[in-house]
Amino acid sequence: MNNWIVMMIVGVLAVILGILALPNPFAASITATVFAGWSFIFLGAFQTFAAFSAPSTGAKIAGVILGLLALVIGVHIIAQPLQGLLSLTFAAGILFLVSGVFKGVFGFSNFEGSARWALLLSGLVSVILGLMVLNNFPQSAAVLLGVLLAIELLSNGISAIALAFAVRSANEADMPSQEDAA
Repeated sequence: MNNWIVMMIVGVLAVILGILALPNPFAASITATVFAGWSFIFLGAFQTFAAFSAPSTGAKIAGVILGLLALVIGVHIIAQPLQGLLSLTFAAGILFLVSGVFKGVFGFSNFEGSARWALLLSGLVSVILGLMVLNNFPQSAAVLLGVLLAIELLSNGISAIALAFAVRSANEADMPSQEDAA
């Protein structure tokens, strides 16, 4: 099977999952929460084992503590997905706010012209999203992560499909025609 076919299959599956997630944001939110919990568990385990190869004792201790903390967070999220959903939604709201503020400061201090306005607009959107999430908390927890997951799946799926077509076109352009072979 060619690489472009695999990309196409992945893209189509992502789009289908995104379409299924949009009308079911609560189920998608729980799915995203459980996925985040398992991610914390795997990353925590990796961090804990990787810490033993750190060069200094302090780095080993810090690595083990951070790894175990991630493991505990992951286990807690898996054991209590609704509480995890609330925590992750609150964290997303805070991250939107902080991201927006940093984009605004970065836009004012480092850019001019259209780049500045793009960063400022993006920062404003992030701040507004953060305020919307936090002002409607905890009700926003029921749908936020699911909607974000659906949008991410749709975005990734569409880009994978576009990439598959580009790879297929590039492969066809590189292949010699039958007239050249004769």
